[in-house]
Amino acid sequence: MDRDQLIAQLERHAVVFRALLLDLSPAEFRWKPAPERWCALEVACHLLDEEREDFRARLRSTLKDPGRTWPTIDPAAWVSERRYLEQDLPAVLDGFLAERAASITWLRAQAQAPWDNAYTHPKVGPVSCALLLTNWVAHDLHHIRQLIHLRYDRLKANATVPLDYAGTW
Repeated sequence: MDRDQLIAQLERHAVVFRALLLDLSPAEFRWKPAPERWCALEVACHLLDEEREDFRARLRSTLKDPGRTWPTIDPAAWVSERRYLEQDLPAVLDGFLAERAASITWLRAQAQAPWDNAYTHPKVGPVSCALLLTNWVAHDLHHIRQLIHLRYDRLKANATVPLDYAGTW
């Protein structure tokens, strides 16, 4: 895909995340379909951390110096270490949206950057800038799907009528 199209998708996804997370009650944003699954608040916290510490940071590093070791991340551990369930969803959402806006501004300023650079990851091998940007979009789509599933699952768990009239989920 074209880099400008991917950046535009990231920008549009911010609107989708805002719509999916804005004005949820604490009962809604802390609801989990199972104890081991994430709630909407945990997803939002993850998105904020990934925006700051994964995709933008790693792409910036690869564009600037592809031989430099990437900063380490541990998204699974962050859930408890950073106390995701104790966070305030409106503040997390505002933080994510501000970080996404900063990412879009930064990405658009990289037109002349060396986009052919690739980082050699010790486990997965070469990770190109195109791979990072495309997977950033894919990561958004994974979590958009996750949030939609959470909303549907909560509706189904609390509905007093069958949902089959809406169609097969």
